[in-house]
Amino acid sequence: MNRRVRAVPRVAWLRRCLPALLACVSAVSAFPGVAVAQEAAAAAPAYDPGTGDAWLDRQLADVNRYAERYPDAFVDEVVRYGGARRGYVQALMQQHGWAAGDVWFACFWGQAIGASCREPVQARTRLPGEGWRAVVESLAVAPENLHWRAVRHALVASCDHWDRPVRLDALLQRQLGDRARRDAAARAPD
Repeated sequence: MNRRVRAVPRVAWLRRCLPALLACVSAVSAFPGVAVAQEAAAAAPAYDPGTGDAWLDRQLADVNRYAERYPDAFVDEVVRYGGARRGYVQALMQQHGWAAGDVWFACFWGQAIGASCREPVQARTRLPGEGWRAVVESLAVAPENLHWRAVRHALVASCDHWDRPVRLDALLQRQLGDRARRDAAARAPD
């Protein structure tokens, strides 16, 4: 009889909770948007900026993730250090559907070649479906190693400004050193 007394409260608890549990499960499955979003994410092609530099491509994909979570900080960075106008950056992303990594690259590439964001943006628009390597090769200023180096260094600086960890490849490690060294250099008087 003692066993039966213990089993009854468990059964009663299960009878009380089971309807609520079933309601939760059916409520979640009633949202078709959840399944559609999961299918869309699986079907969407991976972001590939096509710079021809694997390290840079990975970091630009990370810029997308950062900008998704911190859109204002992303826009502030491109405005302050990339020389773009706030409204232009926002329009590219919101009205034209540009990925944040592409906006970042266009503005910082423009800066590296002594142009505005508009020149790389217009070139990218003329070459839809092409990667950034083909786009920068179509510009009036031929891409040089120093341009690529400036963009790679600017991306490390953006990650530092955002306090975002960045794994440097061997070349950048030799050029820039670790984060403590970069921070010390940034604090040093000119």
